[in-house]
Amino acid sequence: MYDQDLLVKVANKGKPILYKRHFGAGVEEFLSFAEYIAAEGNKEIILCERGIVPVGRGKNFTRYTLDLGAVPAVQKETYLPIIVDPSHAAGRRDLVYNMSCAAVAVGASGLMIEVHYNPAEALVDGQQMITPEELKNTIDTCNGIRQAMARNGNR
Repeated sequence: MYDQDLLVKVANKGKPILYKRHFGAGVEEFLSFAEYIAAEGNKEIILCERGIVPVGRGKNFTRYTLDLGAVPAVQKETYLPIIVDPSHAAGRRDLVYNMSCAAVAVGASGLMIEVHYNPAEALVDGQQMITPEELKNTIDTCNGIRQAMARNGNR
């Protein structure tokens, strides 16, 4: 996120860009650095909230704190879509479903979820992957949440 030269080079490739928020960046900083891409004429940017460093010490129950408040805040500040990466934020598969539902409820434009047929055999990040069956259940529930939100006049 902080490599301005890389952002400019990627922007000039003329392809859509998935731009993830750095775990230590505030929302204003996140959007400011996205401007490097837009300034090059590439407006095909998808923002991604993937969690911020938790405050405090002690046992970490999640990898990051998922900043769901950033989703509607970003939507008020920009035309760009914002998706949420609950797999990365949680760092553990048993939280992905709930975090996905919450992300959809606050208006996320989409989700980025890590999936594997056998997470225990994944070469990396198996602890945060869900199975295809769990993904289907998550999608079905999230679609219901999105429909309920739309009925109430929300995104």
